[in-house]
Amino acid sequence: MADDLLRRGEHGYEQARDEAVWNGLTPDRFPEAIVRAASPADVTAILAYARESGLRVSVRSGGHHWSGPTLRDGSLLLDLSRLGDCHVDPESATATVGPAVTGGTLAAALAPHGFSFLTGHCPEVALGGYLLAGGLGWNSRAMGPACRYIEEVEAVTADGRTVLCDASHNADLFWAARGAGPGFCAVATRFKLRLLPSPGAITTASFTFALDGPDADAVSDEAVRVGSWALRAARETPPNVETSLVLQAPDTAATSGTGGAGPRLRIDATAFADTPDDAVRALDPLAACPFADEALEALEAEEPHPTDVRTLYEGAGAAGTTGPSGRRHAVDTLWSPDPYETQLARAARLIARAPSPDSYVLLPVEPVARDENALRHMAFSALGASYLAAFAIWDDPAADEAGIRWLRAGMDALDPYGTGSHYVGEADLTAGPARSRRSYAPADWERLRHVRERWDPSGLFHGFPVP
Repeated sequence: MADDLLRRGEHGYEQARDEAVWNGLTPDRFPEAIVRAASPADVTAILAYARESGLRVSVRSGGHHWSGPTLRDGSLLLDLSRLGDCHVDPESATATVGPAVTGGTLAAALAPHGFSFLTGHCPEVALGGYLLAGGLGWNSRAMGPACRYIEEVEAVTADGRTVLCDASHNADLFWAARGAGPGFCAVATRFKLRLLPSPGAITTASFTFALDGPDADAVSDEAVRVGSWALRAARETPPNVETSLVLQAPDTAATSGTGGAGPRLRIDATAFADTPDDAVRALDPLAACPFADEALEALEAEEPHPTDVRTLYEGAGAAGTTGPSGRRHAVDTLWSPDPYETQLARAARLIARAPSPDSYVLLPVEPVARDENALRHMAFSALGASYLAAFAIWDDPAADEAGIRWLRAGMDALDPYGTGSHYVGEADLTAGPARSRRSYAPADWERLRHVRERWDPSGLFHGFPVP
């Protein structure tokens, strides 16, 4: 372990600290030491070292959470980014993966065997953090959160034991592993996943519209005019259609060479079906767009066309829905009791005032299946009538204050009565201690507290809140 241990002030420490967070906006929090585990067996020894040294522990699998909850002052940062084993068992339709395996890697490993999994929309996201947070991924509207398909978790507990967790063994820790996110009170070193058949066809359709108007209210009116149709059409599609409304900041299109400088509304739909004909039919309510002739000339309304997961990942990156590593991000999420139509109008006014051209607000329509029976068996909580995520993205460090201020003021405007909740996988957990608690139903939050008291009574692992 000594060869992989970096103490604060040593050569390589700052690089390792920066690499622990995918965001270019690295928090000013400084672990006392950073150590990379080479294997699951290393984790037990590392935790023993932490206990002997009086250090609390934070855990990183991929570091993709923008707020950097793995960076804690005076802690030991346990880096699992080397635990990238991935084994597919076609006979049992399962895969066993380490926490550092990315969604893109798993998708590529499954494709030759005719299987799929609910991987995240960004291929670089490591499965450890994604699954622990719940996992809102491709086709979750039909299939539910990705954590629903975890069959077993191998975890190292605060006292150094390696335990297997499933529905029959250590069931409370298994429940917490499916949604606790950065608040998980153990180290997940392996996941056994139940696989799904690959869709026989994946088909997409997309429209992009200019939101013209002299002020934010006019932009909002235009967004509602077009977006209200899209929301109605999305609800008419079967659950295997994933639809998102993306409000793009002024100048976003101009900087990508498509002309124009105002805000944009992009409507993206993806159907996961057995056959190409089934996929096209599933998109019929959206394909029959009454505003198609108003779509931007340089971004013509796309007819439904077949694709695959690899192309979906490429499209997500090109469309700006997954910013590249190294850029500066401030991100927050909101489950709201208000309807999508209300949130669309608010989000359009917000995006019209965005200080950076690559910022956007994403409104996935019904992003996850509401199976109350399944939700009882996981810590993940889906807590609103509508859901959205706001992304401030920029490059210049001098713009940090403006980007963060826009996001936080905007979230207040999107949640004017303070009644909303958050998805812990991407929430702004640094905005105050209530953010973590408001990512869970009250009963789930209380249950998480009891699980932590049982499995980590001395508080070895950092949990909530994030500073």
